Amino acid sequence: MADLVLFAHVIGACVLLGTGAGIAFFMVMAQPSKDPTIIAHVAGTVVVADTVFTAVAALLQPITGYYLALHAGWPMTEGWVLWALLLYVFVGMFWLPVVWIQIQLRDIAIVAKDQGVALGERYHKLYRIWFAFGFPAFAAVLAIVWLMLFKPVV
Repeated sequence: MADLVLFAHVIGACVLLGTGAGIAFFMVMAQPSKDPTIIAHVAGTVVVADTVFTAVAALLQPITGYYLALHAGWPMTEGWVLWALLLYVFVGMFWLPVVWIQIQLRDIAIVAKDQGVALGERYHKLYRIWFAFGFPAFAAVLAIVWLMLFKPVV
């Protein structure tokens, strides 16, 4: 059973890392077009991907991680496990607003497309926040993966 849970945990980490990178890549690549139709489509896909992949993995990671820590005898409140948990909360503090922002970006782009107008200042302001929030969250996910792999004594 522990091997299956470990496999699920590693796949979940890969999904979080990969989906995060993929979502960022496609959103950033859509921006130079300034085309509300393209951006509405990409942002809509990003919202679905975050819901289907990121949210599911984000919910399962603490469950599988808790089981693995318990099974291995690692205390949850000390060492690398505690640091991984703190970083996980840190990631969530950035990811939850990003989900809301992605929905807003999608909706603004849909309205601009339907009305045949350019994306407004609110869109661009939200996009800058979305872009900035990605860096600390992605760095923290990388740090969590590093902690899981190397389990340093801290």
